[in-house]
Amino acid sequence: MAVDNRAKHEGPRVLIMGAAGRDFHNFNVRFRDNPDYRVMAFTAAQIPNIADRLYPASLAGSLYPSGIPIYPEQELDRLIRLHHIELVVFAYSDIAHESLMRQASVVLAAGADFSLLGPRSTMLSGKKPVVSVCATRTGAGKSPVARRVVAILQRAGLRVATVRHPMPYGDLVKQAVQRFDSLADLDAAGCTIEEREEYEPHVAQGCPVYAGVDYGRILHEAEGWADIIVWDGGNNDWSFFVPDLEIVLLDPHRADEQDFFPGEVNLLRADVVVLTKLDTATSTQVAAARRLIERLNPRATLVETVMPLSGDESGLIAGKRVLVIEDGPTLTHGGMAFGAGYLMAERHRARAIVDPRPSAVGSLNGTFQQYPHIGPVLPAMGYGPQQIRDLEETIRSVDCDLVVIATPVDLRRLIRIAQPTVRVRYDVEDHGRPTLADVLQGVIRKAKGA
Repeated sequence: MAVDNRAKHEGPRVLIMGAAGRDFHNFNVRFRDNPDYRVMAFTAAQIPNIADRLYPASLAGSLYPSGIPIYPEQELDRLIRLHHIELVVFAYSDIAHESLMRQASVVLAAGADFSLLGPRSTMLSGKKPVVSVCATRTGAGKSPVARRVVAILQRAGLRVATVRHPMPYGDLVKQAVQRFDSLADLDAAGCTIEEREEYEPHVAQGCPVYAGVDYGRILHEAEGWADIIVWDGGNNDWSFFVPDLEIVLLDPHRADEQDFFPGEVNLLRADVVVLTKLDTATSTQVAAARRLIERLNPRATLVETVMPLSGDESGLIAGKRVLVIEDGPTLTHGGMAFGAGYLMAERHRARAIVDPRPSAVGSLNGTFQQYPHIGPVLPAMGYGPQQIRDLEETIRSVDCDLVVIATPVDLRRLIRIAQPTVRVRYDVEDHGRPTLADVLQGVIRKAKGA
């Protein structure tokens, strides 16, 4: 993929390592329209089918009339040497510290500098208050907590807009600035399963969702409508906007929370740490999580929560051979072997949890090979039409009595499932004081101008 942007500038040659999100944002705020640098390429990881395309000229700015190519991360060493890259900027999340430094070693061995851009140089300032909801790992429970925060703010009489961490896996030009107010909007935009999992629950509670690629424009649009903005974080990344209140979730089930980038950054920065899933974690896990918070960020306010499971017709599970479908990212780069669906199947005494791996087809077979830690459950992978077809065919091929769907989106709207189904979801409830409502009072007063 050859492009030529040399006529405009001849600064240091830069490569940005990303995953179709933080990488584009960092480019927009640091390198776009900056003649002191020359960005030669992006690399892509974690998400299927986001490489081998261009960051388009209409988003890249006047210095890049040919756009900027995006390559698979596996080509990192070759690209550094081929393009004489002088600076590599790492720009994605939920990666183990050791893996991050191994990537740095590849970069340094090839002769380039390795850099991380921090919050001060990448967060955008706005006119309206912002509450950010982020986490130390994918799958900590951000979605139900973000929805609970939105509900509290709405009950306070505020007009709330949710801005979601980017998931631009399709046409980047069309996805530059997006607003979703209804399920019909999601259908019209051709949203992936992963996008729907994050957008649909907010839309269902009457809160518009903004997302896309150009977060300067997105912030402007959201501020023009809302009294207050809730940043709904992705993976374990930090907010793209300067938050007035920084809420960070910590899941006590995973003792390695501090060993992943940039989750530890979030924990160190947090104004409020929400300890989640106390109803399923052991006392030993909870005690370890409290000690971690006390050691790394004793100034943070601690809010403790439980996340009870609920399910439509969950009584149907008893005695059945069930296929469990879990949230995809929670299992893949989130590192969990199973989630809410598996727990519900065990709790309601399923006769057996049917392992989907022998029946996996196409891209799902590749997912199981890439993430061998996944247990006998099916990740709801749907980053594009082919993956959605593979998911549908895999479900059809599994010999089971019942399908337990534990994703935030109702998959039955998107794919045909012949077997009987039960939906499972997490809710969030306060466990003692202070509560989520308590810690939001200051920002509520600010949004009301009190």
